[in-house]
Amino acid sequence: MKKILSDLSHEELSSLMEVWGERSFRADQIFTGLMQGKRISELPLPAALRERLLQEYEDAPVTIAETFCSQEDGTKKFLFRLSDGNLIEGVLMKYKYGNTQCVSTQVGCRMGCKFCASTLNGLVRNLSAGEILGQILCVNRAEGGTLKERAVTNVVLMGSGEPLDNLDNVLGFLRRVSEEGGIAISPRNISLSTCGLVPGMRRLTEEGIPLNLTVSLHATDDRERARIMPVANRYRIEEILEECARYFKRTGRRYIFEYCLISGENSDPAHAERLIALLKGRPCHVNLIRLNAVEERTLQTAREREAQRFLEILRRGGISATLRRSMGSDIGGACGQLRASYEKGEFH
Repeated sequence: MKKILSDLSHEELSSLMEVWGERSFRADQIFTGLMQGKRISELPLPAALRERLLQEYEDAPVTIAETFCSQEDGTKKFLFRLSDGNLIEGVLMKYKYGNTQCVSTQVGCRMGCKFCASTLNGLVRNLSAGEILGQILCVNRAEGGTLKERAVTNVVLMGSGEPLDNLDNVLGFLRRVSEEGGIAISPRNISLSTCGLVPGMRRLTEEGIPLNLTVSLHATDDRERARIMPVANRYRIEEILEECARYFKRTGRRYIFEYCLISGENSDPAHAERLIALLKGRPCHVNLIRLNAVEERTLQTAREREAQRFLEILRRGGISATLRRSMGSDIGGACGQLRASYEKGEFH
């Protein structure tokens, strides 16, 4: 597998051109072309330079293999093919305030959460910073976006994989995606979702990047959480809350808890009251999610009435909370569903 040119910053491209004896403006041409979603073979460069780049770097490290559009709400789901043949997936959700793209950070996942399709076959490999960025560059171009008028305005790292399990590359991506002159998406328009890897959370705090930290909580005590999230056997809720508090102190950004409502598991009024007791007075928001059922799993989705009741109890208890609108359910809305179906020859 060749190297990935979009792993390099503009400064690193400049250094490469200098070492190769090229004029400095070539780095500008390459950087701008890559950020527009172009292949190396499409860049307006002298043939000899283009050929030298192609000898060392992948022409197109990320390409769109298939696009599926929801008939319910216009959500688009993309299957991306990597240069080694692996598949990952992402989603483009359109809102009044802009378009949000959900990106993957790994091929597969090793966290083992019981409600997630991404982890069914374990972790295949990490994505590089350029491969994570490449998903956005592909979609921005496919949707008619430019560097000045982006078709992707917000990013969530909530696709396949655990971002903090691939932290070096994720940090590299965060620097690349916000770089001036490129796609230039502000960290304040980026959300990172973790199952609660405490050391990674601590390092993210040390970096001080003011993104939206989101933690998959899904339970109110460690014993219940461990039933559906093996990571709870390693890191306690108390530790996670401590790291969230440190993150808020460093960045001034309130944090978000995702709470997936699973019928018969964590969605009754008693759980809502316990969640209030756990989070009362903290600078946080709770994002309730009705489970996207995965056929390989036995967990059941909470009914709409049950979800609304849970939301009402939280709000009455003084907790900032919303119930996420389900999007793209007719095209395999849950992480990993579309990739798994595609590899089995099935289409939704």
